[in-house]
Amino acid sequence: MGKDVLFEIGLEELPARFINDAEKQLGDKTAAWLKEERISYEGLETYQTPRRLAVLIRNAADQQETIEEEAKGPAAKIAKDEEGNWSKAALGFARGQGKSPEDFYEKEVKGVSYLHVRKTIEGKPVQEVLPGFADIITSIQFGKNMRWGNQTMRYARPIRWLVALYGEAVIPFEIAGVTTGKKTYGHRFLGSEFEIGNSAEYAALLEKQFVIPTFEKRKNIIVNQIHELEKENGYNVPIDEELLEEVVNLVEYPTAFAGSFDSGFLDLPDEVLITSMKEHQRYFPVKDIAGKLLPIFIAVRNGTAEFIETVCKGNEKVLRARLSDADFFFEEDKKGSISENMDKLKTVVFQEKLGTYYEKAERVSALAVKIAHLIGCNEEDSKTVQRAGLICKFDLVTNMVGEFTELQGIMGEKYARHFGESEAVAVAIREHYMPVQASGDLPETLPGSVVAIADKLDTVAGTIAAGLIPSGSQDPYGLRRQAAGIMRIIDEKQWAIPVEQLLDAVLEQLEAADLIGDNAEETRANVKQFFNQRAAFLLKEAGIEYDIVEAVTAGGIGIFSYAREKATVLAEKRHEQAFKSIEEALVRVLNLSKEAIDGEVDSSKFKTDSERALHEQVTTAKKNYITADKERNAADALDSLAALAPYIADFFDNNMVMADDPAIKQNRLLLLGQIASMVRQYADLAAIEWKQQF
Repeated sequence: MGKDVLFEIGLEELPARFINDAEKQLGDKTAAWLKEERISYEGLETYQTPRRLAVLIRNAADQQETIEEEAKGPAAKIAKDEEGNWSKAALGFARGQGKSPEDFYEKEVKGVSYLHVRKTIEGKPVQEVLPGFADIITSIQFGKNMRWGNQTMRYARPIRWLVALYGEAVIPFEIAGVTTGKKTYGHRFLGSEFEIGNSAEYAALLEKQFVIPTFEKRKNIIVNQIHELEKENGYNVPIDEELLEEVVNLVEYPTAFAGSFDSGFLDLPDEVLITSMKEHQRYFPVKDIAGKLLPIFIAVRNGTAEFIETVCKGNEKVLRARLSDADFFFEEDKKGSISENMDKLKTVVFQEKLGTYYEKAERVSALAVKIAHLIGCNEEDSKTVQRAGLICKFDLVTNMVGEFTELQGIMGEKYARHFGESEAVAVAIREHYMPVQASGDLPETLPGSVVAIADKLDTVAGTIAAGLIPSGSQDPYGLRRQAAGIMRIIDEKQWAIPVEQLLDAVLEQLEAADLIGDNAEETRANVKQFFNQRAAFLLKEAGIEYDIVEAVTAGGIGIFSYAREKATVLAEKRHEQAFKSIEEALVRVLNLSKEAIDGEVDSSKFKTDSERALHEQVTTAKKNYITADKERNAADALDSLAALAPYIADFFDNNMVMADDPAIKQNRLLLLGQIASMVRQYADLAAIEWKQQF
């Protein structure tokens, strides 16, 4: 008869952002461990709160499964020596498997005969195996692991207690000086220490101690309580899912309540109020039915509703102080000017090797004007991007952004309006930070998009030029996100500008400012490689397979939206049986034209009708390809190349490319080179693993 197994890790309060992932790891690692240890069970449940991670294994077997295994040894031909005695290899294999040579039998694997033995692995009592679960606990990885006290083990927070039960029996082991037992703890203030007598009642026992040990249940309680407050008061609480998840993981026994603040604070920008409530206090802002912010907030207490009025007053007092500071900052910032702030930027270092934020702003402004010219902006938009680029960082030295860094750009827009800048400039200042996250919203206006690209190009290329190329998971300047943002913007705006042209513009500017040094070529290569990797990442995220991504980016990214369309077309073609012969013909041309050869095809040197026919078709294909390529029509461009396939096949059937006559050989290679040039411009088809289904 099986028994329930319970493991609980008691900790100091974990950071909210670590908890869900740690719970998932615990569940996944436990399931994998049970499978590896051949322990059958009926079900597996995980639990979590800020102070604990736990797993309950329902009805675990009392014995490991006994299994039979077949082990492969050395090849039969080396199993005996010349005298017919067992070789050292064979005898070593027998010893290692706990068998004797009498147990050997031969079995063929891929045409070669090998020694094999069968062995039975007897299952141990599960109680002997369970202490090994300590390794699962220590293997859990958090967003940040640290050493605590004099312990060598690294963990997110110190372990304070361990529960490990097989039925009612304690499973003995020790981690970081803490030994296992039956004792656990309820709510830090409302509960007490108690023993778990029955693992199956783990959740129910904790709830009696004011601990709700499941994320979903705590979440539902909070959401339902908020909805009740909405009904009672007739207002609307927009629930931010990220904030909700964080709040759920800050409490063990949630109670939601409504607080208020002075309506005079509503004169502050909504973003300031919302940031103060959400980011700093973990409160939910409240709006009326029309969507207007109200002087009310919803907070969640870690405890019961007892003395909730006192708790509410305390929270109101804290928020009032923070909003008073914000109000002071707001009024003080409005007394200054953009030019004063720009002067302050001259003393704020952006990056040690790249100078101050003022110098960066000058580069962004100049680059934005170049980009505006490249995409054909009118004079008014060009003036807007020049001004917006120059002052886009002025709010970084304001009191408000100094206190609420999340409001950079947002306050820039509001202060720009206050100081008399045009609406287009003000909006561009806010939009130039977009997208804030990898998949975040993109700028809507043209000036905002241009300045966003200029700022990100300067940051990415400049940082790489300074020798700070991201490696592994380390990307402190967010270069990957910013490079992806650049390509997402030009893709969404459908700008027909090759990525490489943008990179050349920013690199030329950095070189002119003497910010690249003596390694200009190396920097240029590193920057282009970095953007190629980001383009490949975006295409893979869109579902494009790796080899097709390699094919369309082999010669560079080009116009990103066009590269994506080429990849989509090729992804469809790779499965079409009718395309097989086309692919073979075009790839054969690529293989014979590894290097470009200069010169014009001389039709007077043709010796066969197939040469002449192919040359004629190449002339037509060139026109069609150029037209389709100019219109960025990937399907038509590929079709114009595909039309050459039967003529290429006929050419190879009737001509020896590597002819004895050097002139004829050169002429034929030039003809194939014209085709190869178009194919490579489209994609390196030789890199694709074709998957026709027959």
